[in-house]
Amino acid sequence: MERAAIPPISSVAVCGGTHGNELTGVYIVREMQKQKLEKVGSVSITPVLTNPKALDVGRRYTEMDLNRCFTDALLSSPITESTPYELRRAQELNAQLGPKGSAEAVDLLIDLHNTTANMGLCLIFYSIDWITLHIYKYLQNKMSSIPVRAIQVAVPTSDAYSLESVGKHGFAIEVGPQPNGVLRADIFNMVKEAVELTLAWLQEFNSGHTFEGSTVEAYTLVKSVDYPRDPASKITAAIHQDLQDNDFKLLRSGDPIFLTFSGETLKYEGEDLYPFFVNECAYYEKKIAFHLAQKKTYTFPSISVKKD
Repeated sequence: MERAAIPPISSVAVCGGTHGNELTGVYIVREMQKQKLEKVGSVSITPVLTNPKALDVGRRYTEMDLNRCFTDALLSSPITESTPYELRRAQELNAQLGPKGSAEAVDLLIDLHNTTANMGLCLIFYSIDWITLHIYKYLQNKMSSIPVRAIQVAVPTSDAYSLESVGKHGFAIEVGPQPNGVLRADIFNMVKEAVELTLAWLQEFNSGHTFEGSTVEAYTLVKSVDYPRDPASKITAAIHQDLQDNDFKLLRSGDPIFLTFSGETLKYEGEDLYPFFVNECAYYEKKIAFHLAQKKTYTFPSISVKKD
């Protein structure tokens, strides 16, 4: 693949608190604001607490999931007296950091999240973006003591529903396991290091360093699996202990996935895929027990900053 020349990344938004009970990003953003971290070398930094009302009440959201509000349709919907707070806030954030898909949008948007699932540190993104893949590779190389993975949600930009889609480039950093409403020092430091390394990579890139092409493995979402339910839609089983905490371990046909409350083991039927967000607390309301993904290898070119 030929080397690609890409415009410099001069503006970065670091966001936390999109879900008000996921505290790592909240405290990283607060610390950046306290330190008045507005510029690192050639990169201007905008730290943003994205859902202050949910944060105040210690809940994921107040009326609707803010991280599902950034589709083109929702961002362009009219505001009325009955519009939920999170949708109003999404349009405010889009005006501040976007508008989504425009030349005025922030160059890179990083949204910080926690999961109750045992997923380590994951980058989540939509499109196959050379900047994101290079940063992902860089983090893998620099953070070798922990698992660093990537998840792709392959939907069109217009349907991309989460905050990171507002930037010209963007990804979420998802780290767990961490309970809702809890702050763990090890996970805080892990995410802080990932953010600092990302800013370091941007400095090297903007200064003219050429990053060589390579390959990475990433997980592409295929489908979601719900819990078994009775006719009244009540859950009738829990995640089986052999699946619990085994995110990204290949799931084969015949492997146990649920244990019913009467003691029956339910087994997986289907193609071999990789589970993630296993038993994520916030997904009970979305009727998702876990997601399943294919593991793919992506090749990306050498890149350097585009000269004026």
